[in-house]
Amino acid sequence: MANILVVTEHLKGEFQDITFEMLGKAKEIAQSTGGSCSAMVFGSMSGQTDQMGAADTVITAEVGDDYNPEAYAAAVKSVVSANSPDLIMIGSTSMGIDIANPVSTALDIPTVSFCADIVAAGGGFTCTSQMYGGKMNVVSSVDGALISMVLAGSFNADTGRVSGSPAVEASAVEAGAGKVRFKQLIEPEAADVDITQSDILVAVGRGIGSKDDIEVAEELAEALEADIACSRPIVDAGWMSKSHQVGKSGMKVKPKVYIALGISGAPEHIEGMKATSTIIAINTDKNAPIFDVAHYGMTEDLFDVVEELLEELD
Repeated sequence: MANILVVTEHLKGEFQDITFEMLGKAKEIAQSTGGSCSAMVFGSMSGQTDQMGAADTVITAEVGDDYNPEAYAAAVKSVVSANSPDLIMIGSTSMGIDIANPVSTALDIPTVSFCADIVAAGGGFTCTSQMYGGKMNVVSSVDGALISMVLAGSFNADTGRVSGSPAVEASAVEAGAGKVRFKQLIEPEAADVDITQSDILVAVGRGIGSKDDIEVAEELAEALEADIACSRPIVDAGWMSKSHQVGKSGMKVKPKVYIALGISGAPEHIEGMKATSTIIAINTDKNAPIFDVAHYGMTEDLFDVVEELLEELD
């Protein structure tokens, strides 16, 4: 019997997709073992418990709406101590990193990071973690209680996006007088392009080689009446602006066609584009994770392929 606690995430009054991904998986594990599934919500999100229909119980923590890592971690620690769940599911996100580590250390509960799959096994759990940008899977078996940090995009969010009326319990936790104070949320300036509205995207990754070579992808995008996008390394290198980035720390897109040029397909990138109707991947590395989600793929030099495509389009 596995009793599971899901630590939810929200931003600007909305639960994030990772919340529903974890809820769906938690419900699946709980049902298979005869256990229960609980969801922990923070601040005024307690007024939206009707979205937590996949959970048997919702535990509320009055620690404010504005995310405070110190207060949220203390609240989770208190709830875990009081309820002793067998499995605590936390997103492998910036918020999750803030919370999981102090809770793990304080309560001496092992943590498995980058979890792409979790199954109940015997008296514990077996987790499959994706390492090195998804090129290696590591299987970890833990007996007893466990904190799993779940990679966003690993599970179907729709399975956890269920309406209902779960039981609601208020935790005794209140925002304490910690050292961390929320000052303000700084949002990026309006972008020159909204790739979330594009029907066709031509996206480039490190395999493009250099900033000057992006021009080849731009020519293809122009010929297809598409927009140009990229993976995070391109933005980190300063070759393209953040408004073009696809992935966990960029934009989530759902075009009709997504052409990935020289993109390896790290889990963080796939999270942002996996809902695309048709994914076409071009990468010389036949083991690139992008081919796991691509509908069509070629292990050819991207410049040769793009050149032939441009000739055909002309």
